[in-house]
Order: sequence, then structure tokens, then C-alpha cells
Amino acid sequence: MAKIHGTGFTRLVDAARRQIRECTVHEVKQRLDRGERFLLVDVREESEFAADHLPTAIHLGRGILERDIEEKVPDPTQELVLYCGGGFRSALAAESLKKMGFTNVISMDGGIRGWRDAGFPVTKT
Repeated sequence: MAKIHGTGFTRLVDAARRQIRECTVHEVKQRLDRGERFLLVDVREESEFAADHLPTAIHLGRGILERDIEEKVPDPTQELVLYCGGGFRSALAAESLKKMGFTNVISMDGGIRGWRDAGFPVTKT
């Protein structure tokens, strides 16, 4: 069941979405199936990532993303596809990384819930 978010949070996410690129879970799956090279970044909490995540994803939680991204991804042109539970936190994270100078960041709309709903595979740590 999708969480109902407050209006202030929803406005913040809507504003971020106007500033970033988004893609669907189906587009990400197709790209993975074709063997395209990009970095999947799970921005959920550590416990969420441990429960399950997309195959090949790395974990950089929303709370540490801005602090640690430059060490983990030193090339600001590296293509990053961010995802979270439903696409809200990843939109905010994508906007933040864009402000930091990362030029090829995409938020996966629908998040891992959309991924699971589509029947796509997940893995556990």
C-alpha cells in the first residue's frame, strides 16, 4: 500500500520533478536487459536495502548521499539511476545531485514498489 504524503512534501517533490529527468521501471528493466551501463543507486534506508533491492544496485541512503556521493562516484558525468520506495525520495535526491554538479542523474518513478509490482527480480544482501 502506497503511503499518503503530506501536501508540503508533495509540493516539494513536484517542484523537484520539474527540475530533473525521470524514467519508468520498465525503461530501467529494458536497459538492464540490453546490458546498458549505468549505476543504479538505492537511496532508501539501510534496512530497506537489506530487505531487498534491484540487482546490481549500490546503496547510498538519502541521509548520506550528498556527503558520500563524490567518493563513491567521482565522475559527475557518470549516468546514475536513483530509486527509492515509490519515486519521491529519489526525485529529491536527483535534484540535490544536480545542484551538486552531477549532470546525468535520473529518478526511477514508481520506485521499488513499481519494480516489484511489475514482477521484476529483486535480490537481498
